[in-house]
Amino acid sequence: MKPLTAGLDSVAEFVYIDAPSLARGDFGWWHAVENESVPAVENPGIAPANMRYKGWPDSRDRIVSVFERQGPFDGIFGFSQGAALTALLVGLRSPDGNATTLKPLAFSFAMMVGGFPSVDAALMNLYEATASYDLPSVHITGLSDSVVESDYSRAVAARFNHPIVLEHRGGHVIAATPEIRKQVGAFLADMLRRKSANESASLPSVR
Repeated sequence: MKPLTAGLDSVAEFVYIDAPSLARGDFGWWHAVENESVPAVENPGIAPANMRYKGWPDSRDRIVSVFERQGPFDGIFGFSQGAALTALLVGLRSPDGNATTLKPLAFSFAMMVGGFPSVDAALMNLYEATASYDLPSVHITGLSDSVVESDYSRAVAARFNHPIVLEHRGGHVIAATPEIRKQVGAFLADMLRRKSANESASLPSVR
């Protein structure tokens, strides 16, 4: 992410979170399997089959724990499978900013790069929380992405009420072209202005 985030220290603090399975040598937030009894395989669960996301409960609980221990956070950012995770976490977002058991997360915006919709039927109800998806969002997609086709990223964006879709000519990368950097910087600056306007004392950055 360095090429994209370099120079944005004045508007944002970036906090990086590892998947809970990292200690086991596994870098995935989940693995798509036909059923829970099947051993985990290297399948992020893009499409088109209906799969179960083995590892989703651990990932969800890990994120909630980080919000409770290290928050508050103003927004979330994810790439690839992390972007699919981000879109699902929005479904766990409390629209009024007050975390509850059913809506344990509170944040104001979401950013996704190379994201795709969930194919786990058990998670589709999260997308139905339309009030939770009523927030500013950025969706970055590569027109030459052969891993997560741009149509998938646009399908995720369609779940949001105020999506900003940014395209670049590259592949499955966190693009840092001048135009993408400019628009991401402008988006974060706008989020900071909104945050400052809603608080009696402005804080130095969003996180």
